[in-house]
Amino acid sequence: MKLSTPLTTILCTVPAFAAPFTSQRRDRHLKRAAQRQSNPPIPVVETTLDSTHVGIPVNTTHAEYSTNWAGAVLIGTGYKSVTGTIVVPTPSIPSGGSSKTEYAASAWVGIDGDTCSTSILQTGVDFYVQGSTVSFDAWYEWYPDYAYNFASIPISAGNTITMTVTASSVSGGSATVTNESTGKTVTHTFTAQSAHLCETNAEWIVEDFSSSGGLVPFADFGKVEFTGASASTGSATVGVTGASILDIKQSGTVLTSCAVSGSSGVVCDYV
Repeated sequence: MKLSTPLTTILCTVPAFAAPFTSQRRDRHLKRAAQRQSNPPIPVVETTLDSTHVGIPVNTTHAEYSTNWAGAVLIGTGYKSVTGTIVVPTPSIPSGGSSKTEYAASAWVGIDGDTCSTSILQTGVDFYVQGSTVSFDAWYEWYPDYAYNFASIPISAGNTITMTVTASSVSGGSATVTNESTGKTVTHTFTAQSAHLCETNAEWIVEDFSSSGGLVPFADFGKVEFTGASASTGSATVGVTGASILDIKQSGTVLTSCAVSGSSGVVCDYV
């Protein structure tokens, strides 16, 4: 989840970016980051398929759609840690899109945010594309506080990234991102958070996050596959078997097709 934060905070915490931005583009990126906001899954009221969906390989194992979340959610009790690994995709402009518009998507793992919306511990990677330029950010957050970018972990398309969140208590924990391709690991530790976790949700999500009160133009992310997806309750480790599946549906059109793959995989395709 990404909430707006003062630009001065972002400037202090995010001095560099993986992509070779010009100074003007970097400024625009920082201003956009200062306005970013994520939300709990926003339900889609209408669920009847129409001619718009003919030929689209939508997931038929559920009837859960959201305007901003796609992926898998485990609902249970006592989740203490969630992890998953992705290969960073190369985002592209969706069909009919404009090269002048910046499109974005985010992939993350988290604890809570679905049936428990009071707090979310999460970490992930954002993908951006505008024209022929792509860029990536790694970030961490304890919602409803702001999201902050990790400043020192360059990320490129094709890198293998492992994301892990761990709750040491309902008010503290850590977020870790490891770039397996470069050997770089970054961790942020949270303490004494005023918003407490419920520890009832474990998530592997591709998100269309918000900016200035509306969803950002959603990038064609191709495919995001979470491998090694698991959650720990402290006494046991479980995979994604039995997880609820969400797909993104906007203006009557289904944009993703997600499914569980085996006991430890979640696959989301842009459709």
